[in-house]
Amino acid sequence: MPNDKAIVVRNLTKVFGAFTAVDNISFEVNQGEIFGFLGPNGAGKSTTIRMLIGLLLPTSGAGTVGGYDIIREQDRIKAHLGYMSQRFSLYEDLTAEENLRFFGGVYGLPAGRIKERSRELLNLVGLWERRQEMTRLLPLGLKQRLALASAVLHEPRILFLDEATSGVDPISRRNFWDLIYAMAAQGVTILVTTHYMDEAEFCDRLLLISQGRVIAQGTPRELKAAVPEQIIAVYPDPAGLGEALELIQQLPLVKEAAVFGEGLHVAALRAAEVEPAVKELLAAYHIAIRRMSRINPTLEDAFISLVDRAREA
Repeated sequence: MPNDKAIVVRNLTKVFGAFTAVDNISFEVNQGEIFGFLGPNGAGKSTTIRMLIGLLLPTSGAGTVGGYDIIREQDRIKAHLGYMSQRFSLYEDLTAEENLRFFGGVYGLPAGRIKERSRELLNLVGLWERRQEMTRLLPLGLKQRLALASAVLHEPRILFLDEATSGVDPISRRNFWDLIYAMAAQGVTILVTTHYMDEAEFCDRLLLISQGRVIAQGTPRELKAAVPEQIIAVYPDPAGLGEALELIQQLPLVKEAAVFGEGLHVAALRAAEVEPAVKELLAAYHIAIRRMSRINPTLEDAFISLVDRAREA
């Protein structure tokens, strides 16, 4: 395996009875890269991760993580990676420090090294002053940081984050990503699944899957550039936002329309024809438009467009 590839996946497939959860996907992750794994709920993201970390055997296909085969060398893979999911693997009745001591023992670290790494990580994640508090009493954002510290206690070179920021407030999510950037800067490879498009923008490259299949991959900029439709931002009167969405979705030239913040993003191949149609339609229903303009596609626009095209295909 080339030295610059931390993860290599070739034609990976997982079938459960009559259901194909992961369908012949292939991708590579470079060492030290933050690699985003995106897709709708049920797209196969978590199933893929479980195959890569040795919790599930593939039905077919192959892959390596850190140079180790995901089928024949599962035990060796587990010793070299960290894993964190939205269900933080913490013991609520232990203190923050005791949790790290426990996981250090699980990883087989010597007592001296556990003490040294615990101090280092508790300071890094801002928990040193609260190290003696029961984990159940910590706010969710601090529990998240403690879970991250537990996942990297043994200094893995590859870290899997499966919806690890789900349910956490925006400030805590941003602080969490500062820690992720710091680890990536030290050469740690990070594969992350997320529902948040702002987090996806932080990734070096992204892979989109839908219904178990790869539908696109590239940098955030490349995926946004791949959107064939023009995007019109429409800001109707707030009281009429829902009704405006339903009306605009019925226009024949509109490819997609969705709520975006306080307005709507309308995707169309011929925006010059759609704009007057939107104005005329909303005026007929007495819905005022505060402003309307064409904008560059966001990553969320790209995600919706690519998923829709995959479903049509």
